Order: sequence, then C-alpha cells, then structure tokens
Amino acid sequence: MASVKVKFRPSTQKGKEGTIYYQIIHKRVIRQIKTDYRILADEWDEKNGVVVIATDGRRCILYSIKERINRDVKRLNAVINRTQGNGNEFTADDIVEGFQESVNEQSFSQFMEDVIAQLKRLNKERTAETYTATLNSFMRFRKNDDVLLDEISSDLMMEYEAYLKTQGVTMNTVSFYMRILRAVYNRAVEKGLTGQRNPFRHVYTGIDKTVKRAIPLKAIKRIKELDLSLKPPLDFARDMFLFSFYTRGMSFIDMAYLRKKDLQNGILSYRRRKTGQQLFIKWEKCMQEIIGKHEAENTSPFLLPILKYPYEQSRKQYKNTLFRVNKYLKEVARLANIEIPLTMYVSRHSWASAAKNKNIPVSVISEGMGHDSETTTQIYLASLDCSVIDRANSLILKSL
Repeated sequence: MASVKVKFRPSTQKGKEGTIYYQIIHKRVIRQIKTDYRILADEWDEKNGVVVIATDGRRCILYSIKERINRDVKRLNAVINRTQGNGNEFTADDIVEGFQESVNEQSFSQFMEDVIAQLKRLNKERTAETYTATLNSFMRFRKNDDVLLDEISSDLMMEYEAYLKTQGVTMNTVSFYMRILRAVYNRAVEKGLTGQRNPFRHVYTGIDKTVKRAIPLKAIKRIKELDLSLKPPLDFARDMFLFSFYTRGMSFIDMAYLRKKDLQNGILSYRRRKTGQQLFIKWEKCMQEIIGKHEAENTSPFLLPILKYPYEQSRKQYKNTLFRVNKYLKEVARLANIEIPLTMYVSRHSWASAAKNKNIPVSVISEGMGHDSETTTQIYLASLDCSVIDRANSLILKSL
C-alpha cells in the first residue's frame, strides 16, 4: 500500500524559510515531490506534519499554504486509489508521474478552491462562503467526482440545472449558483486555463420576482409597542430590528461593525461592507434610545453589543448573533400578530416599502439604502444631498 507524508526541509540559514515537500513510499521505495511552499521553522508542527497557523501578519499566507497542501495530498491519494484500482503493478515513480499529470490538467473544483482561498486572503469572507456553498452543491451533483476545466460544457450545466430543480431549489437560487460558477469559469478563461465555450448559455441566470419581505408601518408600530422587559433575548432582537429600520434598513453586518467614533456631531457615518459605499445618517432620538438601552461595554470600540472581546473571531460572533436574533424575531412576530417569518432582512425591505408608500422617489430610496444601483434600483445620474435622505427618514419615523 502506497503512502504519502508531508515533510518540511528547514533552511540552512537561520531565520530563513524552509520548503515543504511530499514523500511517496511504495514497496519500500521512497520518492519526493518538491513544492514552492515556503514557511519558517516555527510555523511547522513536526509531530503532526501540519502547518501552524500564526496570528500575526502571515496568517493568510499560512492558511493558503495549508489549504494547498491539503488539496495536493487529496490529489495524491486520488492518484494512488485510481492506480491501485486498475489492478496492474505500479511503482512510486508512477504515482509521482500521475500526480504531475493531474497538476497539468487542472480540475474545476481545484481552480474554484484556489479562487475561494484568494477571497479569504482578501478578507472577502461572505463572498468566500457563498462560493464554498456553490462548490459544495455542484460537487453533490457530481457525487464528488471532479471534472476538468475543459470538460465544463453546456450539456453538463443543463444537467446540473435539472438536478437543482429536482432538489426543490428555487429558480433564484439556481441562478445564484450558475452565476457564481460562470464567474469562476470566466476567470479560468482569462487565465488561459481553458477555452471559452459559453457553457452557461442554456441555463437560467436571471432574477425572478419574489414575494416582498416587507411589513407595513402599523406592524412596525406593534413591534415597537410590545412589552418585552421580562424577555431580554426577545427585547434585544426586537430592538436590533427597529434600529435597522430607523437607520434606513441598515444590514446587520454593518450594524455589528459600527464603531463609537462613527457617531459624531449628530451624524452616523459608516461604509457598507458589501459595496464599500459611504453613508451618512442623521442621528435621531429613537436611535439613541436603543443605544442607551443596549450600550456596548466601555472597553469595546463598537456602538452595539453584537461583537464582543476577543474580536479575532468577529465573523463567527456576527453569524451566531444573527442566527439567535432571527430565531427570536419569529417569537416577536407571533406576539405582534405578524404572519410572515420575521428576520433582520425584513426591516430593510420594510423601510424601502414605507418610503415608497410616502411617495419618496426611487432614487432617494436607492441612495438612502446604499444600493448597488445597477442591480437593485433604477440607474440615477447623481448623488443626492444627504439632507434630502434625512428628511425622508424623519418623515417615516414620525409616522410611528
């Protein structure tokens, strides 16, 4: 039985990076495969044969190297299993040759994993998560049987679309997966790794109209008037929902990363994590009431108590808190006699709906919410004066 071991060869010069290599052992014959992965001696766990992920500036680099090593080992084991499955005699050299051939013929999933690793290095964690979910879905369809980039075809994508439909996936989700796969495929084409065969031309990549996830102002009032003083988790969830509504449908992730220094001279300023757009909101009494009620600890740089020390796991904290808030909002909805499933995202839709019902121009709504105008609202020519948006928000809040 052939085996694979990951090894580290330290540099002969103290303080310099050493190299990672793979050791192939078959019938007592040892062969080595060199890599260009370079790490420091204290970044290698000799006992377990793994890269140690540091917390300093090299964390992203080491994480990327670790993922590439895992991918290479997986590929080596696949070569071994395939070679053994043929039933013919083989040598350690055959394994090395098979691995090198597989490197030259890059698979779609391997390329997509590289894209995901790059997204993580760029701190685009949410995008990396959606790409990972898409890859997992595609590999379930393939029953974990990888496919080469050159084998991505129109027929294959139509089969994947048919598979998604049998799984009860909505057409918007089908389009979501297809658009991500298309983006990855086009990136491979740009790099010259495969030719452009337009494999997505016969599958759905549009956007269907969905049921509006908005509730009227009278429902917002009922939520606001609930007495939840004896139910702190529900009280916190309700107030986060209201704060989002008060701040023109601010997304929960932007709320989580609001800093105390972002509020100055009666203006709350923040940059949307999704689009990078800078937004300014006039600070209102109702907003201050929530901050006063749920004030973050003195040592925290954040305005709301969503992210807590230590901040290294902020993404995990944000997701866990959002899960709990959305869970408790279902109970809030029941108490307020609201039939639709209540989530933080409903507040964003509700503000837009309320603004529209007040005859506020779509361009004002778009600017106020920090929308990507090309995909969410009609194209508008110029940025609006913040005072126009603030008056629009005040008009809505006075209706409560």
